[in-house]
Amino acid sequence: MHPVVAAWCAVVAGVSGWFVPALVARLPEPPAPDVAEGEEPPTPKIPYADLAAAPGLAWKAALAAAAAGAAFGAVLGADWSLLFLLYLCPVGVALGYVDWRLRLLPTALIRPSYLVVGVLLVAAALLEGEPRRLLHAIIGLVVLRGLYWLLWRFTPGMGFGDVRLAGVIGLVLGHAGWSALLVGGYAGFLLGVILWVPMRLLRLTTDRSLPFGPFMLVGVVVGVVWQTVVA
Repeated sequence: MHPVVAAWCAVVAGVSGWFVPALVARLPEPPAPDVAEGEEPPTPKIPYADLAAAPGLAWKAALAAAAAGAAFGAVLGADWSLLFLLYLCPVGVALGYVDWRLRLLPTALIRPSYLVVGVLLVAAALLEGEPRRLLHAIIGLVVLRGLYWLLWRFTPGMGFGDVRLAGVIGLVLGHAGWSALLVGGYAGFLLGVILWVPMRLLRLTTDRSLPFGPFMLVGVVVGVVWQTVVA
C-alpha cells in the first residue's frame, strides 16, 4: 500500500469532484423525443440544472471522487496510469449520478472522455516504457464495448449510453491488465444484481430499470485493485 500517494490522490480527486455540480449543470439538454400522433408524451426529463442544484451534491461528489482516487493511489503508488484514472474519478461520479437519477448517460460527457482518456493513456504507456499496453487498451475497448453492444442489441431496457461508456472503461481496464478487464467488466453486472435486487425487495426504489452506469464505474475500481493486489 502507498498511503502518501493515496492521500495525495484523494485530495486531487476530491477537489475536482467538488466541481461535479458545475459540470452537470453545463451539460446540453438532449433533444425532445418525437411523439407520434395519438401517443402519450413521455414524462418530462429533469433538467440538468435542477440535478446540479441538489442539496449537498458538491460534498457528496467530492467524497465519492476522493474515495476512488484514494483507492487507485493506495494500490498503484506513483504510477503514470493515475493520469487518466484521476481524470475518471470526477467524470465517473458525474456520469454515475446522472445515470442514477435519469437512467441516462450523457453523450456530451462520454464522447470527449474517449479523447482525453486516449491521449492520457498514450502518454502513460510511453512514460512507462510499455507501449504494448496500448494494444491491450484497444483490445479492452473492442471486447467490452462489443459485449455491451450485444447486450444492448438483445436485452430490453438497456440504453446505448452503456455501450458508449463500456468503450472508455474497456480502455482503462485493458491497460491495467487482463485480470482487471475480466474482473472489472464482470463486477458491474454482479454488483448491479447484488445491490439492485435487495433495493427492489425493500422498496427503496420502485423503478424497474437498472442504471448500469454507476455499477460499471465501480467495476473500474474493483478491476484495478484486483489486478494490482490479487492477480
